[in-house]
Amino acid sequence: MNIADIMKTAPVIPVIVVDEVEHAVPLARALVAGGLRVLEVTLRTPAALDAITAMKQVDGAIVGAGTVTNQEDLANAIQAGSEFIVSPGLTEPLGKAAIREGIPFLPGIANAGDIMCGLDLGLTHFKFFPAMAAGGLPALKALAAPFGQCRFCPTGGISEANASEWLAFDPVLCVGGSWVAPRGPVDEAAIEEMARKACELGK
Repeated sequence: MNIADIMKTAPVIPVIVVDEVEHAVPLARALVAGGLRVLEVTLRTPAALDAITAMKQVDGAIVGAGTVTNQEDLANAIQAGSEFIVSPGLTEPLGKAAIREGIPFLPGIANAGDIMCGLDLGLTHFKFFPAMAAGGLPALKALAAPFGQCRFCPTGGISEANASEWLAFDPVLCVGGSWVAPRGPVDEAAIEEMARKACELGK
């Protein structure tokens, strides 16, 4: 799968923070059962890499690493079994390393310069982050206008209440959101139901 395929799998990519490894598999199982197969595990906790490895046991899950900020993070994420990489920003060393590894890569952008750096590396799919703080949908519409070849996954301040508005904008293939994957002990039935509702947002 390339990054475009991954972004088109479901309208919402859960942005996941795992504090306890034992929460990983039940959370992944519930999200996949609800239709959200692409799981972004952020490298914000000591449990994150082990959580990625654990979640890969869940049938149908496509598990990647988020909050990848440097080449060491990238190497660790790949070693843990990540199938894609998400970064809050874009640097040339990280971009080149991800391309060299041949792993689907979704770097964060917040302005035209970021997008141009990505295009110079041959990248056309980006995370718009932090989406709401960086100006919301009007800002992305303005940014997308001169870059018709680019596609986006807005993340940061996206919720069940505003996701549909973002998804209605053609260059947006999916959104990233944490509301479908609350931290802490996992209520599988509740999370599966939230995932099902999230899947409906793109229709």
